[in-house]
Amino acid sequence: MKTVYRFVLKAYVGPMVLTFFIVMFILLMHYLWMHIDELVGKGLGPGVIIELVVYASATLVPMGLPLATLLASIMTMGNLGENNELLALKAAGISLPRIMKPLIILMTVVCIGSFFVINNFTPYSYRKMFSLLSDISKQKQEMKFQDGIFFNGIPDMSIRIGHQDPETNKLNDILIYNNKTYSKMQTTVADSGYIRISDDRKYLIVDLYNGQIYEENRDYQWFSKNELSHHLFDEQTLIIPLSGFAFERSDQEEFASRSETKNMSELSHSIDSLKHTQDSMVTNFEHRLVQSHLFRNLASANLDTLPRLQSVSVMEKLDTMSVESRNAVFGQASNWAEEARSYADYESEYMSYTSQLLYRAQADFQRKIALPFSIMIFFLIGAPLGAIIRKGGLGMPIVVSVLFFVVYYIITITGEKFVKDGQWSPFWGIWISSFILFPIAIFLTYKSTNDSALFNPDSYKKRLEPVVALYRRVRERLLKNRH
Repeated sequence: MKTVYRFVLKAYVGPMVLTFFIVMFILLMHYLWMHIDELVGKGLGPGVIIELVVYASATLVPMGLPLATLLASIMTMGNLGENNELLALKAAGISLPRIMKPLIILMTVVCIGSFFVINNFTPYSYRKMFSLLSDISKQKQEMKFQDGIFFNGIPDMSIRIGHQDPETNKLNDILIYNNKTYSKMQTTVADSGYIRISDDRKYLIVDLYNGQIYEENRDYQWFSKNELSHHLFDEQTLIIPLSGFAFERSDQEEFASRSETKNMSELSHSIDSLKHTQDSMVTNFEHRLVQSHLFRNLASANLDTLPRLQSVSVMEKLDTMSVESRNAVFGQASNWAEEARSYADYESEYMSYTSQLLYRAQADFQRKIALPFSIMIFFLIGAPLGAIIRKGGLGMPIVVSVLFFVVYYIITITGEKFVKDGQWSPFWGIWISSFILFPIAIFLTYKSTNDSALFNPDSYKKRLEPVVALYRRVRERLLKNRH
């Protein structure tokens, strides 16, 4: 049996590794395509791009690993069935569960490893990825001049060129408006020159030839008194400080509050804190709304005409007031009601925000537990399905895998949406896809163990033959009765 186990493991590990990298490559290309606008034209070095790819790949493991497991298991068992190797093993008296035993042990190890990946490495990668994307979004676009169009990518500056030589990058007919200094406004005109960013990307270096500088010096009374200056130059070099063009790293701890960046221990602590905050908010809301906004003593209106009667009801007080005093009381009550409504709206929005954070944290907590089970379920679907289909390669397995994964993905996304909206509990919203697919896995395992021709059209034709014959006899009798 060791030889058989070794043979089955060898047949499975290769497709598993291959399909995992194929799936991860497809998911990564989709991810980069979604963020292509944030990456292009910012002069990012290859190190930054590779770093982003590594962190993004780690965050895509929870989606790619189940699909790779399903595809690899269908391919492996399909190849064994197509080459009659599975039939030979069964003819030797080895049942399908015994053939799958080493694969089940391997997938158990993979499931345990996936839990540690999603619980420890994936949150760290999310934190790094969010921080890196934030730094990239803060970096400004590269300077790209177009003939006759103003470039306004630098704050308080506008640059227009007449023509740029694509080979030498020489600029002709240059016009620069510089308003970086509040007390000075410069207008520079030059016949030609070069504009580039320094190597550390902190300064703009402008080399100009044959031009003029018009400068307006303004003080605090610039609207009534200013000075104008003008001078010519044959060659001029301007060094202007820049900000936002150099790639700067930010503190990644500002993203530590997001649920995706936390492991199960941190999520459990966050869930307890959010529940406590939610309960405190409900209690304080009831107390403040009732005591401070709704039931106020009418005498607190500080109206001289209001009698301070403690044993008389509110309506009796109103009956004893003059029209002016009663209008004043109604006006004060209307203001209190408006304050109560504003306070209720504010507290309602804040409570809704806290609830969304709580639901998201609970969903991420359940997702870390559900991932290993979903991987095993996909294996239990793919291996029996491959043994029944008996088709290897990348044709039929890909079609079947995509169909099952699309169903799984749609159910999962729908459940997560209901969880985040507070309509479902986090447990049911995250686990419903596994609960739906698990009976399918048991059914396919049973059918493949009993060598059921589940996808053989001839078997279904034989079963339908009595029904078709009965239909024909009934039809013939009806036709005879009509005639």
